[in-house]
Amino acid sequence: MNISLNNRSVLFQHGNKLKSTEEKEERQQKAQSQIDFFENQKANLKNMKCETLEEIEHKLELFNNYDAQIMAVKQQYNQEQMMHTMDEARELGEKIAEAKEKLEPKTPEERRRDKIEEALGTENEGGMMTELLDEAMEKVILLEEEMTEEAIAEEEMVQESLENAELMQTQPDIIAQEEMTEEYLKAKYASIDIKV
Repeated sequence: MNISLNNRSVLFQHGNKLKSTEEKEERQQKAQSQIDFFENQKANLKNMKCETLEEIEHKLELFNNYDAQIMAVKQQYNQEQMMHTMDEARELGEKIAEAKEKLEPKTPEERRRDKIEEALGTENEGGMMTELLDEAMEKVILLEEEMTEEAIAEEEMVQESLENAELMQTQPDIIAQEEMTEEYLKAKYASIDIKV
């Protein structure tokens, strides 16, 4: 005899997952593995030794490219997630419809009795269908909140990347100015060696 003590509905017993839920998990794993790869590449940049300006510039360029790749992976995941949210809701609706058909009374007398109970309000408050609809709505709300938070984080990362790019553009000008100042000072002032 199998007894289920958890509070999950009949639809989700025995490990049956929605197809869209499985696809979501696959997308999450794929996106996370790509993000981990680029994060490891960024971490490896710390070990890279740079002695010239060109090497430093190359290192910064790689760092910014890895950040851009991470942002692109996250954006792609968010877009796919939005598209598949509707698929998940449709699949859940189909499962609910199937469960409803299974739970329908078999004889006209039973149907009439159920209608009377429903009209009188003697039926249980919030049945399995209400529970399933509430769960579906909660999932949709959670997904919307997650997508909003990720969009804000991505926007901040883009802004930070733009600021870093502006800094990188101004640094060569400052370095060139300092070099010109040093050359001017060397040309103007000659060192004097006095022997005693």
